[in-house]
Parts: sequence; C-alpha cells; structure tokens
Amino acid sequence: MDASDLKSLYATTKSKMAGGVEHVRRELANVRTGRASAGLLDSIQVEAYGTKMPLNQLASISIPEPALLVVQPYDPSQVSAIERAIRASDLGLNPATDGKVIRVPIPPLTEERRRELSRHVHKLAEEGRNALRQVRREANDRVKKMLKEHAISEDEERRALDEIQKITDQHIAQIDELQKKKDQELLGG
Repeated sequence: MDASDLKSLYATTKSKMAGGVEHVRRELANVRTGRASAGLLDSIQVEAYGTKMPLNQLASISIPEPALLVVQPYDPSQVSAIERAIRASDLGLNPATDGKVIRVPIPPLTEERRRELSRHVHKLAEEGRNALRQVRREANDRVKKMLKEHAISEDEERRALDEIQKITDQHIAQIDELQKKKDQELLGG
C-alpha cells in the first residue's frame, strides 16, 4: 500500500458520496411543491404490458403552464392504466383524461402541507448526510488500517483524514444546498 492507494480511496469515497448526493437529489425531486415539474411523476410505476413500468417510459410529460402537467401516452391504449397509476400514487394528484392525453392539475399546497413537506425534506436531507458520514467512517477506518499496517506514515494519515473530511464537507454542503432550494420552493422566500 502506498500513496496511490490513498488516491484510489479518495476516488472511491468521492464516488460513493456523489451517489449519496444524487440519491437525495432524486428523492427531493419527488417532493411536490405547488409548481409543476416533470420529475414529479418519475417515481410512478404503471401496470402495463403485464409488468410494472416507469411512467416516463410510457408517455411524454409536458408542462404547458406552471400548475399543469400533460401526460401524452406513446400508446393510447395505456391512457387508463397511466391515469390509475397517477391517481393511486401518494402525490395527492387528481388526473383527468380526454381519452388521448391526461391532464394533471397541480393543486396549490396548504400552509400545513408545506410545513409537513418541509419536515420531510429535512428528514431526507439528514438521511443523506448520515449516509455520507457512514462513507467517511469507512474511509477513515481504511486509513487507520493503512497506518497500522505501516503502509503510510502518521503524517500521511493526518493528511488523508483531513482530505476525507474535506471531501465529506463538500458533499454535505451540496445536500444542504439541495435542502435549502427545496425549502425555498416549498415555503417561499
């Protein structure tokens, strides 16, 4: 083991943490604000062709106005299955169809619902930060093991722990920023 092992450890740590940030980004995209967003329907699975499929593989989604999504199925025979899936989701949406397209009005959020969603956003962000801390812990343990095996010096260990902390801080800052943006969408301001 040598300095290249540390570089490899940093790369792995960055990669795992970036994955954690991306997971939080996707989770937060599914939290409904009062604004229409195509990502809002990403988590919806539709019973189609004898299997469950993601909605975005069965239809195109457009946003003709800020509080309306229009879902255009690629196959018109899937309109009712898609409508059912949207209605059954926990997003609280009430789709309407004319047989060809599905209109999904995005109802305005009540103040109480906004606060509830904000708490949910904080919980998702905290789970993300905890996942990053776990990755940091694993990386730090590897560094300490390298020291114990005399693969690196105490100075290298100190520098490595500092570098891992820097990597962690950068990724936690990204999650903090995602949380802040989502809160601004929800609560305004």
